[in-house]
Amino acid sequence: MFAISLGDGAELRPLEPWQAEEFLAHIDRARDLVDQHIGFARAAADLVSAEALLTSYAQKRAADSGRLYGIWLDSTLVGGVLFRVFDAKGGNCEVGCWLEPAGTGRGLVTRAARVLIDWAVEKRGIHRVEWHVSSANEPSINVARRLGMTREGVLRESYLFDGIRQNTEIWSVLAPEWREQKSAAAL
Repeated sequence: MFAISLGDGAELRPLEPWQAEEFLAHIDRARDLVDQHIGFARAAADLVSAEALLTSYAQKRAADSGRLYGIWLDSTLVGGVLFRVFDAKGGNCEVGCWLEPAGTGRGLVTRAARVLIDWAVEKRGIHRVEWHVSSANEPSINVARRLGMTREGVLRESYLFDGIRQNTEIWSVLAPEWREQKSAAAL
């Protein structure tokens, strides 16, 4: 298995069905933070559903329509990033993330998302990378900003979560913009 260093004792690795027990323990630590804005943690309520969630992403990976990666900090799973949607033929994808409290405030998601975006753009030819986020999720909005994404608009009251209609902000970066940012950072 591969691991990509994110610095400061952190690594990015594939998150696979055989890791369901470790994933569930992590999600239990992350649940309160993650469930404020999305139902991702709720999809892993027990070992069976945790394995089913990881299996669904293994199937997406096999179909080249999504991928899931964990972020380990000092050998402990503390969060992850994913291609929730991946359409290589159309040149579009959506990147997402989650973290438990022990992983926050370290720049881990920003660094991990950069790895995913760079791979998508440079290796797979993706032209447009999107970031969908609840307008109430300021930490995730800040990641989109740090990634150099542009806020394109708000889908007002676009989904129901915990009985309340939520707004979704759409952020994106296009391949030429991504490459320009990388070139500017290299100077």
